Amino acid sequence: MFPDRFSNLPAYAFPRLRALLDVHAAGGSVVHMTIGEPKHPFPSWVGEVLAENVAGYGVYPPNDGTPELRGAIADWIARRYGVRVDADTQVMPLNGTREGLYNAAMALCPEAKGGRAPLVLMPNPFYQVYAVATASVGAEPMFVPATAETGHLPDFGALPAEVLDRAALVYICSPANPQGAVADRAYWTSLLALAERHDFRILADECYSEIYRGEAPVGALQVAQETGADPERVVIFHSLSKRSNLPGLRSGFVAGGPESLRRIRQLRAYSGAPLPLPIQRVSERLWADEAHVEENRALYLEKFQIADRIFGNVPGYLPPRAGFFLWLPVEDGEAAALKLWQETGVRVLPGAYLSRETDAGNPGKGYIRVALVAPKHETEQGLTRIRDCLYGQ
Repeated sequence: MFPDRFSNLPAYAFPRLRALLDVHAAGGSVVHMTIGEPKHPFPSWVGEVLAENVAGYGVYPPNDGTPELRGAIADWIARRYGVRVDADTQVMPLNGTREGLYNAAMALCPEAKGGRAPLVLMPNPFYQVYAVATASVGAEPMFVPATAETGHLPDFGALPAEVLDRAALVYICSPANPQGAVADRAYWTSLLALAERHDFRILADECYSEIYRGEAPVGALQVAQETGADPERVVIFHSLSKRSNLPGLRSGFVAGGPESLRRIRQLRAYSGAPLPLPIQRVSERLWADEAHVEENRALYLEKFQIADRIFGNVPGYLPPRAGFFLWLPVEDGEAAALKLWQETGVRVLPGAYLSRETDAGNPGKGYIRVALVAPKHETEQGLTRIRDCLYGQ
């Protein structure tokens, strides 16, 4: 016997992509622009810190993180957002944000709301862990369109009151993956007001917060403090994967109200895997250092500018405000991805693989997602091939 709750999950995006492309030969030298895996160099001292602390692999690490790491995270939150959180009760290190985004639903979603199975609201398209976390707790997902008409962020306020009353959790990603849209103060203020009115909790996935152009994105916890919202209304998730170009480190954090974190820590004590001590020591240094983050952001800014130059005359092109993806309009994402692969060797991801079919259709069908993570020359080469192949310019 096997559970049915995961039986309707579609194949994950990248196995689907391999099935689509790999039965065909590449039409040129391969340029990988599918996975959001940073390729910029990480700080040179990372290896030294790991080596200095290698003996830490010989002991079980503290489940809740070392006091030094929690303190470094709390200090970063204060510098970045002007919010003081208690390092002992409001912060916990994670094995990357995916672990936290999944387990937060397990720890925080009630079994029922208003006598019915709770709803978990999320943008469409979305990071796929939101949906599998929802299925794991027996809740019902609601995919809220995040389209050009809504500024590529979900308009939760347009939902009927009876839907919002059933909502227990709302997942929101800002800066958004894949569109690069940024929730501003007005957006967060409105969402917090809805959360207070309809009694749900916001799970704010902010792992792209440090890759932006222009003004730094405001954060959910920041606006919650400014508006005097209940501190338990918001739980935030951050990672060193994008900020510090260390996706393999699997190091991030969750922060929020003390009761939310108590419940997350309690579940983690039974079912989670704490970060090895050497990784915690490296993470302390990384959260305390901004120089490498500024250098990384400057590299992405150069690639943003290249993309603007190459696609500036393409109808529907929207320069991303943050993150490191392009969300390019096409007639059909799968057909465009296959055409690119067969004719140019460029690999991109069909937008439909990041979204779900609803009564209103699949909002990702008419897009491809392009990752700007490769070195500048390779990125420019890939973007030029995309433009010439798909847009004839």
